[in-house]
Amino acid sequence: MATDTFRLDGQVAIITGAGRGLGAAIARGLAEAGADVVISARTADDLEQVAAEIGEIGRRAVVVPLNLVADDPAPLIEAAIAEFGRLDIVVNNVGGAMPKPFLDTSVRELVGSFAFNVGTAHGLLLAAVPHLLAGDGGSVINITSSIGRLSDRGYLTYGTVKAALTHYTELAAQDLSPRIRVNAIAPGAVHTAALDWVAADETMRGQIEAATPMRRLGLPEEIAAAAVYLASPAAAYVTGTVLAVDGGITAPNFRLPLPDLS
Repeated sequence: MATDTFRLDGQVAIITGAGRGLGAAIARGLAEAGADVVISARTADDLEQVAAEIGEIGRRAVVVPLNLVADDPAPLIEAAIAEFGRLDIVVNNVGGAMPKPFLDTSVRELVGSFAFNVGTAHGLLLAAVPHLLAGDGGSVINITSSIGRLSDRGYLTYGTVKAALTHYTELAAQDLSPRIRVNAIAPGAVHTAALDWVAADETMRGQIEAATPMRRLGLPEEIAAAAVYLASPAAAYVTGTVLAVDGGITAPNFRLPLPDLS
């Protein structure tokens, strides 16, 4: 049956940035589809909570606290091989950058954000490729953003590095085909803890929802469902694709009140 191709039974996934938000939801979603997981973030307590939830699902989770900007990603690979004997899926969910006016954005900040968003993904993928090839191949999913293809004031750093990660996805898919598929998910405004302050402000939330064709914020579980699809055999003929899960926006739905330069 077609639905059977969405199963991930017997597979092993690494998910970064998995202590909360989208990463935690993706880890739970992959586990619900049958995968065991290695989860990483900087805060061990957050990871332990996610691991406990995955245990309740009936799958195993290995916790590896890391700061991937400063730390070698090798412990993630080592944990997957030592605990499960294989690696099939890599989800790069580390990243982000705060909006800022153009003249307040330093070169150092832009370069640092590139390392945080693109460098961490490349470092983990470099370490993972030999182990993905040792099995049946694999699936890599990079979490980018709708802002990587849209433009507005204040998003110079964030939009630039997410656009870079998007094109990195397309290029890596060419380099690693046909054994390893590389795709990305580009979320829009999703209601995680990072947007609690927006959700609590009725005026601001209303403005965002009005500027979104689906007229609401996204849910973390909707990003997780997209990740399950891209990781699974259901997407066996899909690589180099960026799957937009953004409510249909064609312009940023959170506009910053930045004035013209004078």
